[in-house]
Amino acid sequence: MLVEVKVPVLAESVPDATLLEWRKKPGEAVKRGDNLIDLETDKVTLEVTAPDDGVLTQILKQSGETVLTGEVLAILDTEAAASAPAPAAAEPASAPQAATVTAMPAKSGPAADKILRENQVEAGSVQGTGPGGRVTKGDALDAVANAKARPAAAAPASVAVTAGPTGPRAEERVRMTRLRQRAAERLLSAQRENALLTTFNEVNMAPIMGLRTKYKDAFEKRHGVKLGFMSFFVAAAVEALKRFPVVNASVDGDDILYHGYFDVGIAVGSERGLVVPILRDADQMSFADIESQISDYGTRARDGKLTIDELTGGTFTITNGGVFGSLLSTPIINPPQSAILGMHKIQDRPVVENGEIVIRPMMYLALSYDHRIIDGREAVQFLVAIKDQVEDPSRILMRV
Repeated sequence: MLVEVKVPVLAESVPDATLLEWRKKPGEAVKRGDNLIDLETDKVTLEVTAPDDGVLTQILKQSGETVLTGEVLAILDTEAAASAPAPAAAEPASAPQAATVTAMPAKSGPAADKILRENQVEAGSVQGTGPGGRVTKGDALDAVANAKARPAAAAPASVAVTAGPTGPRAEERVRMTRLRQRAAERLLSAQRENALLTTFNEVNMAPIMGLRTKYKDAFEKRHGVKLGFMSFFVAAAVEALKRFPVVNASVDGDDILYHGYFDVGIAVGSERGLVVPILRDADQMSFADIESQISDYGTRARDGKLTIDELTGGTFTITNGGVFGSLLSTPIINPPQSAILGMHKIQDRPVVENGEIVIRPMMYLALSYDHRIIDGREAVQFLVAIKDQVEDPSRILMRV
């Protein structure tokens, strides 16, 4: 029976997708669930898997083409037998190992596949350490490092190994991924169409650091996830959003749309660029729920496994440039949201307390907001509300 392999249903906010490299060729046998090709959207990379066991008889859409929901990509014959590759008949009996390697390429996730493709490393030559022999991101990075080391070690002493194919001033033109193209469009649109302003404050992190040190082992033992700083800031932000609803609102034409829910986006860095998965109804989540969800998002962002729904929506965003060493920045809002909180590096600094100079672990906070609907007074008070809660974590529990 002939079965059509179609583009899966894309979200309303994702009009189309771009085909990456086909993982199977016409005539190859496939198993139900095998990844046939990846679809790159402006939000995530999706796998198109085989709907049944069979043989891939025909590919109708080629790598690099733009496709829409429901379009037929290939034809699968569930009753046909795989055709033997032409070279196999002439292959000498002394070389069965080579034939086996080429016939069964290692599976790899989108992140690992991207690393191998960009560094021109053959996926089939990489030994996977993941479940079922899957090539992980770590395997890909090791393979690239080994590939780069081999030519240098093998080069004769009289041959200079250059930094690039055409010398130290080499240039390479690489097309932006759809994710980065879309991010660039949204950032430019945010700056053009919103009255952006940023207000700053600083927070003493000693109380949270002390609380975290005291309870981190018990927390991890009880909940199976590490206690980080982000859960404190999410909880503090939700309480501040309740006090200042306009910060949780958005502009809709000539109207202000107030949201009666708190969907907080958490900016996560990935190989493909920055993504912002959403904590739905963050006001109803415990610290353990928040930390567990963020950890899961981080892992799946690196593997390119986030879904479109998980990246869609949100009423407020938190980004932490401090994990990369940023001391201060002015984050750009994520439209149609009206505000974004920027966390930064924790650094010991001298501060004055009760007339004395003391050293405290301080963090700069930045709130960028759309001045069209959020006044400076509200923005400053919102940020102070977060500061007060973080410096006295009992306020988060008591909601004062």
